[in-house]
Amino acid sequence: MAPSLPGKRDLPASQYNVNTYWGRVRQSAEIADPRTLFVSNAGLESAKSLITSYKEGKIQSMTPELWRAKRIVDSTLHPDTGQPVFLPFRMSCFVISNLIVTAGMLTPGLKTTGTLLWQITNQSLNVAINSANANKTTPISTSSMVKSYFLAVSASCSVALGLNALVPRLRRVSPATRTILTRLVPFAAVASAGALNVFLMRGEEIRRGIDVFPSLSPYEKAEAEKEGKDVGSLGKSKKAATIAVAETALSRVLNATPIMVLPPLILVRLQRMEWLKRRPRMVLPVNLGLILTTSIFALPLALGAFPQRQTIQARKLEMEIVEKVGPEGMVEFNRGI
Repeated sequence: MAPSLPGKRDLPASQYNVNTYWGRVRQSAEIADPRTLFVSNAGLESAKSLITSYKEGKIQSMTPELWRAKRIVDSTLHPDTGQPVFLPFRMSCFVISNLIVTAGMLTPGLKTTGTLLWQITNQSLNVAINSANANKTTPISTSSMVKSYFLAVSASCSVALGLNALVPRLRRVSPATRTILTRLVPFAAVASAGALNVFLMRGEEIRRGIDVFPSLSPYEKAEAEKEGKDVGSLGKSKKAATIAVAETALSRVLNATPIMVLPPLILVRLQRMEWLKRRPRMVLPVNLGLILTTSIFALPLALGAFPQRQTIQARKLEMEIVEKVGPEGMVEFNRGI
């Protein structure tokens, strides 16, 4: 990350092995660390200055202070633009931003109006997060963003209202099963519309392609640094964009699954207990606690499913890319989050 900061020297991708799933999970946990939200502008500038010094060769090796600076920059700045991501839409704020919305969607006994309002709110937040964290080498137009937003809202509301109307008509299942299915309706709506939202919001990337860069070995990077060469884009690839968007959509579903499934199922069990029956006002705080706990663990597990900086063989992309690096050459691109 931090490729947009000055300097020819590349930062190490992570202090963890991002070629493994658990290494990526640990890296994702740092990007999603809510403590970075409290870093001041002066703290951010100090972190950027420290990283720039490393990239310009003024600091020779990574130190604990440099790793902390990298965590701040990675969680705050967009890797393509170098500009801060608007705070509510950062991955480090994802759990907090989604907490109230998720609790609203999972509120037992929601009527039609409540279902519509919470689904619209959720998709509005999804659009903002997807747009803020997308690959910025291919910008999306305002008209495309608005069109994608309305399509995603229509999809989520249709699924939620359709299933809410269907579940009560299932006569062959027990009342307890119907209750569980009703509580899982928000998951079906969020998972389907969330994946669709990613494809719609980032459809311009698939249509126009995203920038692809040569994947250099440590020796090649060192030589490029010595010669002061800037590693430029090999061109835009639609196939790379398709991979990036599809993996991001899948990671959204992976993130939504435990958050939208476990809390409502656990709450159904808890509501049968005498303690909660005698304290109906505790249902909301218990629900919030379940969602918060699940979200904290689910987000890095989902983000770590795929590397953010994806490396693949050039032969899997367009011939224009293959001709520049050869069929066995390796290239990389920013998947987005």
